[in-house]
Order: sequence, then C-alpha cells, then structure tokens
Amino acid sequence: MSEDEISQKEQLARLARLARLRVGTGDSADFAAMAAWFEKIKTIDTQGIEPMTNPREENARLREDRVDDGDVRDALLANAPETQHGFFVVPKVIE
Repeated sequence: MSEDEISQKEQLARLARLARLRVGTGDSADFAAMAAWFEKIKTIDTQGIEPMTNPREENARLREDRVDDGDVRDALLANAPETQHGFFVVPKVIE
C-alpha cells in the first residue's frame, strides 16, 4: 500500500469518527475520488474574485424585523369558493 492510500484511509476513518458515521470497505474508493476532486478545486485561481455575500455581514441589506399579524383574513377568504363564520369550508374527510 502506498503512503497516499494509507493517509486517505486514515482521513476517512477520522472523518467518519467525527461525523459519527459507519463507513464500509467499499466506501474508501468513493472517498478517494472525493478527496481528489477537492484537491483539484484547491488548485483553482481565485485571485480577484469577490466572495459571495453573507447575511451576517454588516453591510447586508436586510428588511426590518417587525411583528405583523397579517390581518388579511378577509382577503384570503375572498378567494375561497365557500366560507362559513370566517373559515374555509372543505369537504369532510373523516367519518
């Protein structure tokens, strides 16, 4: 076994333990493919590319958090084919 295969198996065992997952013997090949893919992603040049926005950033534009009871019952009920006493009338489904 090469050193890369041993280190990949050790990485798989460590990640599985941290994630509390049981990993079968056939899963190590999948892990090796994923690890190779992540290594390929690391080689991509990202200089000059702005990171994606984060809602926790201070300059993020978020709407004001306010309490709103809706108060649209009558407008919603106006769309219903049948209402009674401020509620939707639906077919009986339980006998």
